[in-house]
Amino acid sequence: MKRLQAYKFELMPNGEQSRAMRQYAGCCRVVYNKALAWQNEQYQADNTFKFGYTKIANLLPQWKSELPWLKDAPSQTLQQSLKNLESSFRNFFAKRADFPKFKKKGVSDSFKFPQGFKIEEHNSRIFLPKLGWIRYRNSREMLGAAKNITVSQKCGKWYISIQTEREVEQPEHPSTSIIGVDVGIARFATLSDGKVFAAVNSLKQKQDKLARYQRALSRKVKFSSNWKKQKGRITQLHSTIANIRKDYLHKTTSIISQNHAMTVIEDLQISNMSKSAKGTMEAKGRNIKAKSGLNRSILDQGWFEFRRQLEYKQAWAGGSVMAVNPRNTSRTCPNCHHVAKENRLTQAKFECVVCGYAENADLVGAINILAAGHAVLACGVTGQQDRTVKHEPTEGIRKSSREPVGILAF
Repeated sequence: MKRLQAYKFELMPNGEQSRAMRQYAGCCRVVYNKALAWQNEQYQADNTFKFGYTKIANLLPQWKSELPWLKDAPSQTLQQSLKNLESSFRNFFAKRADFPKFKKKGVSDSFKFPQGFKIEEHNSRIFLPKLGWIRYRNSREMLGAAKNITVSQKCGKWYISIQTEREVEQPEHPSTSIIGVDVGIARFATLSDGKVFAAVNSLKQKQDKLARYQRALSRKVKFSSNWKKQKGRITQLHSTIANIRKDYLHKTTSIISQNHAMTVIEDLQISNMSKSAKGTMEAKGRNIKAKSGLNRSILDQGWFEFRRQLEYKQAWAGGSVMAVNPRNTSRTCPNCHHVAKENRLTQAKFECVVCGYAENADLVGAINILAAGHAVLACGVTGQQDRTVKHEPTEGIRKSSREPVGILAF
């Protein structure tokens, strides 16, 4: 099987090369924005979508004549910018992404070389068209043949991402175990075997410092030298927060994927869970401040990235990831299978109102998620279960009409 893998390194360009790379990124941004503006004009004129790489690429010579400095950038980087926009439109119509937006200067500055580059790993340097040889921090060995290179800027530093392709044998996972994983806020992840990964909360750690930096920014004259310096400090702090989160996610997913052949997780709709509670002008929302704090805590965990990393790491190791319906996983008793809202009255404690089973709520959720995974494997259950255990409600407790989804009682 073919494996695509990217390796990212920090570049060490000289001053002339840094200025040229900023210019190339600006040229690619201008071409991207002009192509997007052209498509928007076409759509407003006759309400039809006409964008395609072949059609829009014919306009590139005309734009180069109008803006001669576009010729300074390698042609393949400008062409690749148009291909990226075509992919953005394709993802939009496939409902995988939002409508393409215009790019801003200094935000995600990058350009791509699909060919014409050379790599000397033993000398820790790389050759890029029109830029020449540039040294890079060679922190790890690359495997496979390099297919393309993306140059990007972040917090004033330049990086290269080298995508490689190589043939590997079909992997076979060394483990045969299956594990259920419940993600949360108080605990980042709880496994059904009792192992707990604490929440790192990188944004919460730096929140006071970030607020202090933002207050300092608000007191400075916009676009002045001191304003730009302070904005750079804020950008650097955001980068630190993201790096802490990403590092912890990589370590956590590596441990889980290496020790378990199958991982069962909840199919969470994170975008719906973190929607704003402000409401509209006609219907104001409630508990806005509390919901805002909850949304911030949810997004601080990085659940989507956690699932993405688990999926590709399990695939590389020969394992798999199964996503099950999250309905009632935190309200179902793993001992007697009774479902009731009253089973979990607090965030941390679970206590069944029928059999008295008591345990940490996150561990109960992980056990139920694992049970749902077993049910799917055994019977292909993905919706309402067919066999459930019926219990008479205890005195003073109203019996819940909800039943566990994807969990069979054996």
